[in-house]
Amino acid sequence: MSIKDSILAAALAAFLPLFSVAQAGEAPADQREAAEERASVDEAAQGISAEAFVASLNFQHGRIVLGNDLATLNLPESLVFLDSENTQRLLVDGWGNPPDDVPPLGMILPAGISPLAQESWGVTVEYENSGYVSDEDAADIDYGDMLKDMQADMGEANTWREENGYEPVELVGWAAEPRYDAEGKKLYWAKELKFGDSDANTLNYNIRVLGRKGVLVLNFVANMDQLPEIEANVPAVLAATEFNPGQRYAEFNPDLDTVAAYGLGALVAGKVAAKTGLLAMLLVLLKKFWIVPVLLFGWLGKRLGLRKKDDVSEEASTPAAPVAAAAESKSEEPVHASAQTVMDLNKPDDADKR
Repeated sequence: MSIKDSILAAALAAFLPLFSVAQAGEAPADQREAAEERASVDEAAQGISAEAFVASLNFQHGRIVLGNDLATLNLPESLVFLDSENTQRLLVDGWGNPPDDVPPLGMILPAGISPLAQESWGVTVEYENSGYVSDEDAADIDYGDMLKDMQADMGEANTWREENGYEPVELVGWAAEPRYDAEGKKLYWAKELKFGDSDANTLNYNIRVLGRKGVLVLNFVANMDQLPEIEANVPAVLAATEFNPGQRYAEFNPDLDTVAAYGLGALVAGKVAAKTGLLAMLLVLLKKFWIVPVLLFGWLGKRLGLRKKDDVSEEASTPAAPVAAAAESKSEEPVHASAQTVMDLNKPDDADKR
């Protein structure tokens, strides 16, 4: 796994705008051993052990203020937090992702488990300054129909993937059907993804917290067999996350504030359900030479394996326990625009109004 986002993170091949070619599930033992040997060589080259690297991260506890007094996390003892700088270090130096131009605000992690351990998971925290997202359509969304549309679009995208040598990605279904807390203004859902012929599926769990001027974006990515653990931690993450005074949904002022060009449905469907269709969006992204992704599936590439068809995946997973305190092909040379993450794939943009 690699955010690890997760949702739906070594950098992937160019021009895969919608989902990673990461293969869920553990690599065979011989591949894991080879990956561990390479990881050891990398550690030696860097002059630091996995244990020393984890110990160098500044894990925070309790009350965490995000951004410029944007929001607050009130974390229970079971969760810890890395700020933006430490998150970037973990993503780049620990999980092997290229640096991101705009790193997350931070990451929530389980206390007492090394972020380099196979059983670990994380929740990246970002903010989309997209405007006020109306929830007036909350009761009218048919998530069953939405799922069918998303699966159909995924099928169209897989035609391109296979023609270009990549494994197909199947949206198996909802791992957790979208739910909306109208009082707390929090939307959360999970997708089950299958990469190629992998026996183990990938979990992409998403939380969106609506605010006055934008949306807090929280993403888990894990194996499907971690769903019970993730589900058990979702209530704590939901309860811990709140916008600060002046940024809250109820404080929206139509005379002063911008309204987003989409509603709740687009937050769930993201780019997959853009009215232009998945394949059309894929072509648009190809024209922009977007490279996908930097953040989420770098960890997936190291933790679960990532490959083109017939390529050997690489898996790196080095356990080391921190001490917990109490208390989303062009013939010409591509121009590298800002790299996209799998979290981006869950975000609607102006081209994806719905």
